[in-house]
Amino acid sequence: MIRATIIGSGNVAQHLIHAFKKSNGIELSQVFSRQKESLSHLVEDSKIINDHSQFLEADIYIIAVSDSAIAEVSSSLPFENRLVVHTSGSVPLSELHPKNRRGVFYPLQTFTKNKEVDFSTLPICMESEFDDDYTILENVAEAIGSKHYLISSDQRKSLHVAAVFVNNFTNHLYQIGKEICAEHQLPFEILKPLIAETANKVQHLSPLEAQTGPAKRNDLNTIQAHLALLTDNTQKEIYKILTHSIQQSNVKKL
Repeated sequence: MIRATIIGSGNVAQHLIHAFKKSNGIELSQVFSRQKESLSHLVEDSKIINDHSQFLEADIYIIAVSDSAIAEVSSSLPFENRLVVHTSGSVPLSELHPKNRRGVFYPLQTFTKNKEVDFSTLPICMESEFDDDYTILENVAEAIGSKHYLISSDQRKSLHVAAVFVNNFTNHLYQIGKEICAEHQLPFEILKPLIAETANKVQHLSPLEAQTGPAKRNDLNTIQAHLALLTDNTQKEIYKILTHSIQQSNVKKL
């Protein structure tokens, strides 16, 4: 049984708490949160601490806080030579204070409160300074049913950028689509089957193979008609940039 302590109370921390509580291989030892009430619906009060003097010994301490706070939180921990990891996609392992054994346990997924995540479908990107610590990370990932990958800090930074494109930017394009629908008295729900099929296709085809639409066909009449219809200048610029990018991808393919 792996004894794990989580430091933080945000989205990632709460989803890890859910996953650990379901696992037969992990004992959720403690959760550190300065606002204990934010976790009272998930963890019994006796396991929620808000004072550094209350830390018990654990096999792994997982810092799940904002990127900007990771260095400060790791340096303030009142112990040494224990395995301390963070969950960030963009912060290097070296940001953790060297008084402890350092690692990364980065779940590559979008987390939203009250939206359950299936960890069996979720990849964990991991890194450590020592082989024995990597084994602990493997055991944690396997205990919650997740696939895991050895990813360096430099690779993880690039992966995080890629994730922003396929998740955050794509979701923002959904919002733009919703705004266009609303402007013309159309229900956004009518686009949802298309969204689902687009996501499904890249499970079987490369994104380049799956690409369709007027930019792919170089249908200039339709492109100009779309630009004429758009009333928001920012939307027009995004449309032009993405159209040009798709056209350039087709040129590279040739």
